[in-house]
Amino acid sequence: MLQVIRYVISLLTLSLWAMAANAAAIDDYVFATPEQQSRFIQLTTELRCPQCQNQSIADSNATISEDLRREVYRLIGEGKEDQDIIRFMQERYGDFVLYKPRLNAQTLLLWFGPLLLLIMALVILVVIVKRHRKADQPCVLDKTEQAELDNILDGKQ
Repeated sequence: MLQVIRYVISLLTLSLWAMAANAAAIDDYVFATPEQQSRFIQLTTELRCPQCQNQSIADSNATISEDLRREVYRLIGEGKEDQDIIRFMQERYGDFVLYKPRLNAQTLLLWFGPLLLLIMALVILVVIVKRHRKADQPCVLDKTEQAELDNILDGKQ
């Protein structure tokens, strides 16, 4: 029984450590309206951390993400629109800061590359299936070939 209690206490301690590590990314911002807070949450999840791979600035603990969250908070407080804030971040950090990059000549392959790969895979699959079906079909002989084959089988040649 004592071992079980030690195990539970150890598990709770480990859970508290994990929660404390995740709580480090939470900032205490005070918003004038709940709409501003929801915009802040939306914007910080749409913007990628310039330092971390595949983390939004809302999820990242990097110093630059903290700075970017503070900047988003400041811009929302100044009454900037979402597109203005995104444009501001894009001008400073490039397209990398956007989780959903804009459709332009540089991002064309990014947007349509998976579709092209899918189409290529389907074409290859169709070619393979057609070749396989063609190989499985019985050979059909015309009349002269059939007569020649019959002569060979009858031993006339």
